[in-house]
Amino acid sequence: MGLFQQHLAGVESTLISQNRRPRHVLGAVKRGFMGFDQVRQRRLSDDIVEQLERMILEGTLKSGGRLPAERALAEQFGVSRPSLREAIQKLTAKGLLISRQGGGNYVVENLGSTFSDPLLHLLESSPDAQRDLLEFRHTLEASCAYYAAIRATDVDRERLRMAFEALQDCYSREGEVSRVEESAADASFHLAIAEASHNAVLLHTIRGLFDLLKRNVLINIGGMYKQRTETRDMLISQHRELYLAIIEGRGEDAREVSSRHLLYVQEVLEEVRQQVQRTARAERRNGM
Repeated sequence: MGLFQQHLAGVESTLISQNRRPRHVLGAVKRGFMGFDQVRQRRLSDDIVEQLERMILEGTLKSGGRLPAERALAEQFGVSRPSLREAIQKLTAKGLLISRQGGGNYVVENLGSTFSDPLLHLLESSPDAQRDLLEFRHTLEASCAYYAAIRATDVDRERLRMAFEALQDCYSREGEVSRVEESAADASFHLAIAEASHNAVLLHTIRGLFDLLKRNVLINIGGMYKQRTETRDMLISQHRELYLAIIEGRGEDAREVSSRHLLYVQEVLEEVRQQVQRTARAERRNGM
């Protein structure tokens, strides 16, 4: 018998001899002596909740995306359907999932939305806010590029390759492709970099800004192309350089290229702004 067991046996004998309840007191003795609380048994649904939350956080389950059918998901997890339903109910109560009658279960649409629709409208219509967004992108996307270069998996690199090729396809169809399509491809390329960074905060911030990012690119492209004839070639070159730095795992180079790319965009747009101001002044003088 170990020392702890001997000690408890002695305490129990003393309590019995004093007509006191040993079980109640011994419980307190054990807790005080060992310093451990009783372990609560986890429900299976809690493990499923944890797994689904991890998939949402890492971006495997995307905002607005539909979950696999209940039967298929239960088989994937190797759990019963009642346990899965209980987990889904918990995530619905947390505001992460939404169930649609006869339509399955979905990750909520506005998950990670950084700005509301009315605020988006205000931001996209304000030149100052557009400049602020570029400054914000400068800080954010340089970090995304660095981490993507040092953390990207083969799957990430393949997804990035597809996004880059889609952007190159837009560039190759000059005069045919719409500005909307080109801006969407540009934004998707930068989103793929954020996904490859394996930083959940960076990823969900970029995702929350995705619509604003597309609009920002759309607004910028037209003015930039008119301002400098070499802009299109510069953007093609910068995106290729950024892509290669990430694919080849050159973190510091990726950060520097991303930073240089956005500085170039800021520089050209500042020229556009100044040109607009000069034109406006000239027209006002002409009207006097």
